[in-house]
Amino acid sequence: MSTISIRNLRKEFEISSGVEVAVDDISMDIEDGEFITLVGPSGCGKTTTLRCIAGLEQPTSGQIVFDDQDVTEVPAEKRGLAMMFQNIALYPHMSIRDNIAYPLKVKGVSKDERNSKAEEAAGVMQIPDMLDKKPGDLSGGQRQRAALARTIVQDPLAFLMDEPLSDLDAKLKVEIRREILEVHKRIGQPTIYVTHDQEEALTMSDRIAIMNDGRIEQFGTREEVYYYPNNLFVAHFIGNPSINTLRGELTAFSEDSARVQTHGQTLELPVDQQFTDRSSGDVLVGFRPQSVSLGDRVTNPLFTMELLLLEPIDDRALARLEGPEGELRALIPSTQAITENEETSVGIDLDSVFLFDADTEELIATTGDAPEKDMSHSLNVE
Repeated sequence: MSTISIRNLRKEFEISSGVEVAVDDISMDIEDGEFITLVGPSGCGKTTTLRCIAGLEQPTSGQIVFDDQDVTEVPAEKRGLAMMFQNIALYPHMSIRDNIAYPLKVKGVSKDERNSKAEEAAGVMQIPDMLDKKPGDLSGGQRQRAALARTIVQDPLAFLMDEPLSDLDAKLKVEIRREILEVHKRIGQPTIYVTHDQEEALTMSDRIAIMNDGRIEQFGTREEVYYYPNNLFVAHFIGNPSINTLRGELTAFSEDSARVQTHGQTLELPVDQQFTDRSSGDVLVGFRPQSVSLGDRVTNPLFTMELLLLEPIDDRALARLEGPEGELRALIPSTQAITENEETSVGIDLDSVFLFDADTEELIATTGDAPEKDMSHSLNVE
């Protein structure tokens, strides 16, 4: 069994103007066998967090605990981890067999055992016929599989992966992503995965930590971060296309309904769950593009806006609209008859709305038919 606890982790770097805080007092517990993804924009601290766990960076303060052992001061080579970077870093002069087996050679494992484990790992990664070739003879996807095979042979306490798919094309990303998950399930040890790609985070993870400015904005399951985002940052970051917002005023609020005035319209919202006690005040009304309907598909039109642009996306189209309410996005069927540069009626599914505090941008309430939220699992992160 392997668990990882990060307790009040902080990492500072000295820069010419003073101190830069890369990781700002974060805490999380990673359970045995979990696949955890750290996701966020560039510079949010996700890679620095991973490097602290790996022992490649020394935290300024805080603790890193494997099971019950404090490893904060333990050197990287003694932590029993396998790490996979964006840069595959295969030795070009070595065969794939020797590259895969190299971590075992460093540990003093016999040649026969190294070869056996390398062959087994290559079989898992579907490159058994590549063992005697050099990295330069392989495609990008084959080299990625070889790098993953090299992590498998180490029998680590946990796998750490820093954007390993960022240099691959879209089709290959899907293939390698699936193989990473298969390896994770087969070996059953914790995996901590860093990416800026929300699609990878949503499709691969048991739980997701969304980071921003060195802090964890939310740590939860896919359903929690998508249907119950802690704040507007999480709501914007998770979900593609990004969420729409309208400014409004909350004029009535109870455990099962909310009334909001926005741009001359009154929205009667069926509250699903509320997260703060409010009776009035300025709010942001959030709704995803797939909750917007246009033209002849609108049953209760709220606004009339100009359709600026239609962008085809598979069997749908992303419509960009503009009006006195600002700019909105709608995800509509690509077959819908609608014309650019013309006005169209706009409707919103009021069963799929988020209410955020206009000042703090924290979630106030959600509406409608979102999956039931287990409130015993806190949305907040220390």
